Amino acid sequence: MKSESPECRTHGPASKRPWYLTGLFLVALLTVVLLSASFLFPMFTAFRTSFLDYLGMIGWPVAAGFILGGLIETYVPKEYVSKYLARTSRKTILYSVGLGFIMSACSHGILALSMELHKKGAAGPAVVSFLLASPWANLPITFLLIGFFGWQGLLIIFAALFVAMTTGWVFQFLDHKGWIERNRHSVSVAPDFSILQDVARRFQNYSFGFRQLGRDVRGIFRGIGNLAQMVLGWVLLGVVLASLASAFVPSEIFHRFFGPSLAGLFATLALAAIFEVCSEGTSPLAFELYKQTGALGNAYAFLMGGVVTDYTEIGLIWTSLGRRTALAMLAVTIPQVLLLGFVFNLLF
Repeated sequence: MKSESPECRTHGPASKRPWYLTGLFLVALLTVVLLSASFLFPMFTAFRTSFLDYLGMIGWPVAAGFILGGLIETYVPKEYVSKYLARTSRKTILYSVGLGFIMSACSHGILALSMELHKKGAAGPAVVSFLLASPWANLPITFLLIGFFGWQGLLIIFAALFVAMTTGWVFQFLDHKGWIERNRHSVSVAPDFSILQDVARRFQNYSFGFRQLGRDVRGIFRGIGNLAQMVLGWVLLGVVLASLASAFVPSEIFHRFFGPSLAGLFATLALAAIFEVCSEGTSPLAFELYKQTGALGNAYAFLMGGVVTDYTEIGLIWTSLGRRTALAMLAVTIPQVLLLGFVFNLLF
């Protein structure tokens, strides 16, 4: 059942750079320098504490995303993904949002999966919808938000699903017009192609044994390594910047400038861009913001805004899907988040 697309194991020009010039190495070097400074200079101690807290929150989701991505790289052929996520029909976005709903991963944990789906042939609109839906509309976060906000937590979930679906449909229009980049990894699939029949055929031809198992394990680790090269540097940069902000920006500033106004919504979006590291970790911050200000719209903007404005995700989309796709994501999602946040502040 091994995938037949080894040509997709390298991605982009970054793979041709010397290792010491890759983004992952440079960000890792910066991290080591800052952590080392925290043992020499007391002013950086708070940075180390925040960094380790963030790392504890996102460690397992990111690791799970890499492992699942490695499994997809090894066992899921491109034809399977292209059959359902490379089409131009409206159902494609529903499939993508539904897939995001059942994935239990935070926004940074889902990055590896979304990039692997892109490499396997998923269209840009489907990848963006999947990336938007998963952090705030998956099952564990649904129960977490209901625990914090009560029935109003359902409003946040439905609003997240709404933004994911409408953004996907707008992106399909942009893709049809050629205004965003096309996925060069997509493959042509015959209309009568059956995934179940293909799985049965591959299972019959699969050579069970230690030799094949060894090849599969090597393929999984190779896929994990490729994803880490693409994703891990951006994730690490996000954690470093969020830790610096947490350590050196006074907390009273947050409570002073994030009231239930249009200016407060814009300020909340800016704050979310800095602090969005993991959905599980951001939820308590959003609830604290709601308790301090009484602005449900600001809490929603803080949660959803972290996904649509987070520099980690925008940077990865810019380098992997394309510059126009990244800019379009900002242009399409931010007005929706602001509008829904403004409506929530008026109604609640």
